[in-house]
Amino acid sequence: MTALPVSALPVPAADDLVEVRTAAGPAVAVPAVLELAAPLPGLPGHEALLLEPLDDTGVLFALRSVPGAASELRLFVVAPGAFFPGYGPDVTGVVDGLAAGAGADPVLLVVVHPVDDAHETPTANLLAPLVVDPTTGRAVQTVLEGDWPLRARLG
Repeated sequence: MTALPVSALPVPAADDLVEVRTAAGPAVAVPAVLELAAPLPGLPGHEALLLEPLDDTGVLFALRSVPGAASELRLFVVAPGAFFPGYGPDVTGVVDGLAAGAGADPVLLVVVHPVDDAHETPTANLLAPLVVDPTTGRAVQTVLEGDWPLRARLG
């Protein structure tokens, strides 16, 4: 099976919503187009990313570049609660910086690192989650304080 280039994939409308499962269990509707407060580290030129569900449970997603971005991008992210039930970092300061909607609890997504020579199973970056305001779709990747793993084993 050949993957389509990012530019050939359909683009969601600005008001399309994606269901993301939270650590508490219920799914939360999040805009399908995430507006980044700052580019992801090492990936300049991406002010917005498309959040594309890859399963029906609200756990696995692709983050991909919007058409016309400086370069094509596709990252895999997961809702961490499905794999790391105790993961609940304090992101209060980050949420305040996103100008979150009233009463909106943030949604966390973590970047998945694929299998490589040093890792037999995929891993997730719990040190630097993507914090998303589900009301506005504003998002930022933040580096947490504390002892969070950069490559926590999935599965």
